[in-house]
Amino acid sequence: MRIINAGSPELEAFLEKLTERAADAMDANVSSRVAEIVDSVKNEGDAALRRLTAEFDGVETESLSLPQAALEAAWEAAAPELKAALEQTKAAILEYHRPQIPEDYEIVRPDGSRLRMLHRGLDRVGLYVPGGTAAYPSTVLMNALPAKLAGVGELIMVTPPAGATDTAPGGDVVLAAAWLAGVDRVFRVGGAQAIAALAYGTESIPAVDKIVGPGNQYVALAKRQVYGLVDIDSFAGPSEILVLADHSAPPEWVAADLLSQAEHDKQAASIMITTDPELADLVAVAVERRVEQAERGGIIRASIENYSAIILCNDEAEMMDLTNRIAPEHLEIMTADPQRQLVGVRNAGSVFLGPWSPEVLGDYTAGVNHVLPTAGTARFASPLGVYSFIKRMSVIEYTKEGLAATQEAIVTLTDCEGLPAHGEAAVVRKNSCNPQADVRKNSANPRKGATRCFK
Repeated sequence: MRIINAGSPELEAFLEKLTERAADAMDANVSSRVAEIVDSVKNEGDAALRRLTAEFDGVETESLSLPQAALEAAWEAAAPELKAALEQTKAAILEYHRPQIPEDYEIVRPDGSRLRMLHRGLDRVGLYVPGGTAAYPSTVLMNALPAKLAGVGELIMVTPPAGATDTAPGGDVVLAAAWLAGVDRVFRVGGAQAIAALAYGTESIPAVDKIVGPGNQYVALAKRQVYGLVDIDSFAGPSEILVLADHSAPPEWVAADLLSQAEHDKQAASIMITTDPELADLVAVAVERRVEQAERGGIIRASIENYSAIILCNDEAEMMDLTNRIAPEHLEIMTADPQRQLVGVRNAGSVFLGPWSPEVLGDYTAGVNHVLPTAGTARFASPLGVYSFIKRMSVIEYTKEGLAATQEAIVTLTDCEGLPAHGEAAVVRKNSCNPQADVRKNSANPRKGATRCFK
């Protein structure tokens, strides 16, 4: 694992490569293929889904949906220790996310005018759960439970079929998690075609308002292409971890945490920042030894060699500036006084303080959400939460006196902006009575009542 000095040209080159790795993971040819897939599903619906499922997954299927009974059966068949782990994780997620439920508020002016902020859950959300060589029941819980707390009307899950059987990739664990999380409907379709189905709707799959959940480059590019027609959680890039460490950090623990993210994929980034040259050397040695022994050693080595580094800084201020510049998805602060460093952190998705808080807690059982901003987007983005599934709606209810008090300001501003019809909408009411009451009194001739009321 390379050791780079802060302020050096090598560091600038490394940081530039770090910012470009999300683009490096995307194939231009794949982008055009994704556009074709999205267009096919938009125009052909279920027929395109069946054809593409056979092409990409090798599965011929008539029914794209899974009955709720299949989810319940998967839960009942799950191993007791898995059910206990999922239930523990669910409880922690609910405990952490429940306080995020926003409260409506109201402002009442002295003249009786009222302003309100109302919150409404989205009507329908689509959850993508990837397949491939692994199963991700934790991803189901992390996405579905905040949506349920937000009051989402219907939660639709799509996941690639594993084969000719009615199961999801990785076995029934994904379906078991879906049952536990209260997912309403599940469809056996994956890839860009699943994203297109959620965005446009087909004969079987209803269109949604928002799509969440991770996936490969086909899924990521499809989400980019349908964004605007629907909302999405984020333009997710490869995973990353940054460990801010001093002399108190155990080198083996730091190395283990760095590898925990490097095993995600070859574009993952694992970085340590320190002012201690001795710690840097010890961690580099520990990383190399662990790579040799790792089960996913090939993936980890590619990540370590291409997008990972130990950065030596001159002082703590330089460490903090660099940390905020990188804006990591995961930030571990493994120092003698992590609370002090936390004060200086402005940009990070999730922060883990002290030697007993490894990043893996955030991935699974702590209860915080593991859907986080990646590739430096923690500069402006936040973790997935209840608020990700809620719309805010303003309500304005003025009295005659309240409008009169602001009419002059309205006309001044509308004249300034060259929009006189806007001002007229306020002025026309200047000498009005109560229009609703007057119209009721002249119900035989509403037009007469309205004319008399709006002098």
